[in-house]
This record gives sequence, C-alpha cells and structure tokens, in this order.
Amino acid sequence: MFEAWLTLVVVLLVLGLLSTSRVSPDLALGGGLMVLLLCGVIQTDEALAGFANEGMITVGLLFVVSAGMVETGAVTWLAERLFGRPKSTFRALWRMMLPTAGLSAFMNNTPLVAMLIPAVNDWAKQHRIPASKLLLPLSYASILGGVCTLIGTSTNLVVNGMLIRAHDAPKVADAAAAIPRGLGMFDIAWVGVPCALAGMAFVALTSRFLLPNRRPSIASVADPREYTIEMVVEPGSPLVDKSVEEAGLRHLPGLFLAEISREGVTLPAVGPEEKLRGNDHLVFVGIVDSVVDLQKIRGLTPATNQVFKLDSPRSQRCLIEAVASSSCPVVGKTIRDGRFRSLYNAVVIAVARHGERVRGKIGDIVLRAGDTLLLEAHPSFVKENRNNRHFYLISQVENSSPPRYDKAPLALGIVLGMVLLVTISEALGAVKLTLGNNTLDLGQITMFKGAMIAAALMVVTRCVRIEEARRTIDWEVLVAIACSLGIGLALDRSGAADMVTDAVFRGLGENPWLALAMIYAVTLLATEILTNNAAAALMFPFAMATAAHLGADVRPFVICVMVAASCGFATPIGYQTNLMVYGPGGYRFGDYLRIGVPLDLLVGAIAVAVTPLVWPFYP
Repeated sequence: MFEAWLTLVVVLLVLGLLSTSRVSPDLALGGGLMVLLLCGVIQTDEALAGFANEGMITVGLLFVVSAGMVETGAVTWLAERLFGRPKSTFRALWRMMLPTAGLSAFMNNTPLVAMLIPAVNDWAKQHRIPASKLLLPLSYASILGGVCTLIGTSTNLVVNGMLIRAHDAPKVADAAAAIPRGLGMFDIAWVGVPCALAGMAFVALTSRFLLPNRRPSIASVADPREYTIEMVVEPGSPLVDKSVEEAGLRHLPGLFLAEISREGVTLPAVGPEEKLRGNDHLVFVGIVDSVVDLQKIRGLTPATNQVFKLDSPRSQRCLIEAVASSSCPVVGKTIRDGRFRSLYNAVVIAVARHGERVRGKIGDIVLRAGDTLLLEAHPSFVKENRNNRHFYLISQVENSSPPRYDKAPLALGIVLGMVLLVTISEALGAVKLTLGNNTLDLGQITMFKGAMIAAALMVVTRCVRIEEARRTIDWEVLVAIACSLGIGLALDRSGAADMVTDAVFRGLGENPWLALAMIYAVTLLATEILTNNAAAALMFPFAMATAAHLGADVRPFVICVMVAASCGFATPIGYQTNLMVYGPGGYRFGDYLRIGVPLDLLVGAIAVAVTPLVWPFYP
C-alpha cells in the first residue's frame, strides 16, 4: 500500500514539474523514475525496460527516416502537395489536419508525425504562421485519424487482440457467443469518424484562443547581417512559368525579392503576378536563416557559376559565415580578381556590410575589411581556416546543405514501402519469402522492423548522411518516452493503478450508461499519465468484467477503451506524438491542458453517446 501511495505522489510531483515548464520533460520524468528506483518500488531491470522498449527505439529510427525525407527535399514536395497555399491560419489548420487524419487512418501515426514535423515547420515559416499554431494540431489530427480504422493505431490492434483471446478462451463456456471474435477494419469508424470531425473542428475554431502564438525569433529580432544574394531560375525547373506568388517567393520570412534581371533588363518593382522564366536572375535581400531556406527551393541556384567548380559535390557542402579581416588578400579587390575560390576552395554567394545593401554582381563586389561573407564550401573549411588571420570569425550555418532532389523519389519510395509493408503485414500476418526451395519466415513485419529497414535503406542509398542521421535523433524525446514507460510500469507493479480503478468503480450501480462513461473516464486518465497501450491493457479486463456484471454487449465497452486509450490530448505524455511536438513547437505543459482538456471532454462525450447507438447495451 505504501508503494502505491508513494508512486501516486511521485507521478503528481512529475506532472507538477512539467506544468511549470521550468524543467524539461526528460529531466522531470527521469527524476521521478530515479526516485521510484531508489525507493525500491521497481527494480533496476524494470526501470531500464523503457530504454529497450520497441516503441521508443522505433521513434528513434523514424527520426532517421524523417531526416532522409528532409535531406532529399521530399518532405517539402510532400507538404506542397498535401497542404497547398492557405490564405489564413484557419484554412491552414484544415489543409493540414484533414490529409494528416486521412493518412493516419491507414498508417501508424508515429512515423507520420515524425515525417511531417519538419515539413509543417517549413510550411509554417513560408506562410508566416507560428509553428505553435500547427504542430499540436498535427499531433491531434494524427491521433483522431488513428481511431477511424482498426489499423490506425497500435492500441486498436492490442485491444482487438485481447478481444480475440477472450473469445477463444472464455472463462465460462457459454460466454463465447456473447464475445465477438474481434472487430472489422471499419467497425470503429462509426465512432471514430464523428470524433475525428468534431475534434478537428474544435481545434480549428478555438486555435486562435487556446493555442499559443509563439513566433520564432526570426520574426522579432532584426539581424544586422542583411545579405544580398542573387539566384538563377534553372531552365526547365518547376518554377518556370509560375508567378512569384505561386512559386512561394512573395512572403518569405526575413527575405524579400528586390528585383529581377531578365536578358539585361532590370525589373525593380516585382509584383506578385510576375511570371518567372528560365535564366531569370532574382536578387533577394535578407538574413542568413532565410537565405538557407532559399537554397532549399527546387529550381533556384546561386547566380555565380563558381559553385560548379568546387572540388566537393554540392550535396556535401554547407553554408559558412566568415568575417574578412584587414589581412585577407582579397580585401580591396573584387571577388573575381582576388581569386577567392582558388585561394580557399570556397565560393562567396552573398555579402553583408553593416546592414547596407551591397549592389552589383557577386564577382564585381570589392571586399572591405569587416565584410561578412556567406560562403558555400565543404564543412572542412571551418576547421582548416579557424585560426587563419585572413578571417576574424568563422562559423557554419546549421541545416544549410542543399537538398539532394535527385534522390527525393527514392526517399518517398522507401517511406511508402515501409508503410505498405507494415500495413499489409498487420492485416495478413507473417511475411514469408521463397528463395528457390527454401522458405524464409520473417514473421510479422512490425513498425519496429519496418522502421529499421527504412532507416537502413535511407543510409545505404545515401538519402541521408550518417553524420546527419546521428544529429537528427532527438535524444531528449527518446529519454522522456523511455522514462514515462518506466513510471507507467511502476504504477502497475505497485498496485497504484488497481487501487485507483477499484476506488472509481466501487459505486457504479447497475446503470450501463454511467458504467460506460466511467470506463471511458478512467481509461482516459490512465492514458494521460501512462502510455496508451498500457492504459488499454490495464482497462480491458475492467471493461469485460463490467459488461459481464451488467449482462450487456461487450462491444460498447471495448470500443470506448480503444478510443479513450488513444485520445489523450491533455498532457505531453498522454501520447508519444504529443511529446514529439513539445520541443519543436516551443510548448509548455499548460498549453496542452488549455486545449486538451476541453478536447478530451468533447471526444469523450461523443464516444460515450454514439457507441451505444451503434451497438446497443441489450440487443
């Protein structure tokens, strides 16, 4: 009993620390797990079980898969096709949530969110929408879409598996007829679709008031290093014959299109309807973060032809900022006459000079001491010239390598293959390969196996560099997930979970509606503080026992356990996709409570009201 109460106190303290937003989730959850281990509530192997958990490692592998999509530019292409160009935040939410929910109904929502986070980030930046207005709805849409089909979430499959086992091995022989042998692919859709539509409508209508408006620093901090960069529209590229507006060059954050040079004629006032042509020279003025975004637009390349004369392939290069010193041999000369590329194996693509616009072609600019140069070079340039007296300061710009667009179809194919392989395997069972007279039984291709294969293919096919793959893994998220699994195990082992559920169900009486509502509420509470699968596994026996006690159909209770175990919106640990957007969206614990609690109540009310209408308690 003491261990149960101690565990509940630790969980409340962890939630309190998370609500202050002063402690990161990995530290708060890790501290709680440490206390439970030191007090003997769980053993060492149980505390570390989360770090060997298949789900946690799957998330780590999916970070690598996502990196391959980003590195090849495939994620940008996907976002353009799925999300389009909305005119307002309200429309942006619908354009993002509907396809996300649709995809989530037929694929695991964890890889979907991992893949779309960078796409939504870039999309939000391009349309000047705070990422905090979109990333939490992204997680919510994936959760809501997942409850529309049997294969939408692993929780649905777990509960369905327990239902099949209950039918095949009933405690009472006559009970087999009362327990269906599993559910159909779209049985849950009768409840899931109304919940999903109502939930997304609620998020879209209340996002203005309930979601935080945290704009990135690029929108509020003026950068004195304002670069002038000239880009060329490649002939035959997707940008040709598109207007400036359609090409997405009109409202780039921190950057504006100053002029277009076309066949020797300069167009200084560029309107949004101006059509782009091949070999157009576009002159942009803006800060370095925006120049990085510009480099990633397919069909634009730096105007200087020197970039094609460097030793290393362009996909292996990055952007580097260097401040020229008075001893730099190129100072006082034009970049062309100073033979900058020959001296440093790097190309100057933009120059910033004390906030003033530097006019003229890059090669004709006369460098001055103190000029900040934006270079395209191999990352080794930083190490080789760190102590060179020719430069006051050198730093590499993060995430500035040009995308490898030629591998984008391959990256998309790998992700699509992963989804199809896992989905088909979940539907049909084991996968067997026939090699001559031998049959290789691969077993069921789980999400872990599929992600492992996809991550390996991304690295082997060079869709993502191994250094980038390592850097992309968000260790804070993985540690937080692993520690939350350990705390969930402690709630189960200590008897705290059973103590809470027994107390809740002690006075239910014979009212099936009240019983159904309590099953949903307790499952939801368990989901918010445990994991979704742990909550489902914990509450399934209670659901079956309650139905048997009332002599009612088990399906309404099983369906409500499925929905409640997946639809945890009020805490970052309620569902792992909520935790995945916590950092990228700059969220705080209170942000989840503010919009998640009413969303929990709305979805719960719909599920409890609709389920008995589809499957009556007493047919």
